[in-house]
Amino acid sequence: MSRPQEFKDEDFRRTILRSLRLLAVLTALALPLVWWKAGWQSVLLLLVGVGISGSGTWEYLRLMTGIMVVMDGGGKPRTGRLLTGFLLRLAVVAVVLYVTLKYLDGSVYALAGGLGLGLIALSVEGFRAMNALTK
Repeated sequence: MSRPQEFKDEDFRRTILRSLRLLAVLTALALPLVWWKAGWQSVLLLLVGVGISGSGTWEYLRLMTGIMVVMDGGGKPRTGRLLTGFLLRLAVVAVVLYVTLKYLDGSVYALAGGLGLGLIALSVEGFRAMNALTK
């Protein structure tokens, strides 16, 4: 039986970037359907969900890249800056969610669908990476 390959830092980065690309494609496919079925307010809610999901994925990439640099001993930790950005993003997400849910009369399911598209994109790319490593 052969030994599986190692999952390197660059593999992680490529997986996350591919998931963001897949998120953009899934969003482009979902937008016309949501517009047709639920209207423009729901399209905005879908875009808010996708934006939150995509920004969370991007922030995760930044955090993990910073942690990997520190663990590899290759650089000075910028954890304060990274954590400040992470917490600021969480605050902005809370405000955006409140404002969009309060003032847009769209489908909450579209917002949840936008968040779910990010989860689907990450899952698909994660399974692809696992499959490539076990071959």
